[in-house]
Amino acid sequence: METSFHMSLPCLSVKETKNFYQNTIETSLGRSTQNWVDINLYGHQLTFIKAAKFNFTNPNYVFEGKILPSFHFGIIVDFKTWDHIYTKFRNKDLELVEEITFLKNKAGEHVSFFIKDPNDYMLEFKSFKQPKEMFN
Repeated sequence: METSFHMSLPCLSVKETKNFYQNTIETSLGRSTQNWVDINLYGHQLTFIKAAKFNFTNPNYVFEGKILPSFHFGIIVDFKTWDHIYTKFRNKDLELVEEITFLKNKAGEHVSFFIKDPNDYMLEFKSFKQPKEMFN
């Protein structure tokens, strides 16, 4: 079964959020009003709704010795697409967490990088060495 996800998050500025996702991440926009916008994140619906700054009490965790954002979301793509996206974003003025390989030589081995959006959300781009090991 092929499905898409929907996620709704608060944002500080609909205008800045639209600009970031459309012009920096190069995604397409869906419906929008003054108070919310739908983003097409690789076929998945991400909705941002204008609200106050959201406060997370546990912003980080450690995995394989790396400090990572505990609250983040992202997209899983094949390695060719991942490499293309990573190369493109490295040349932009973004707060980017460099490429990290997790679970090296273990089930679930994958590469990831994170970027921060204008709402301080961390967006992860991930590619598994063996896609069938996504849930292993």
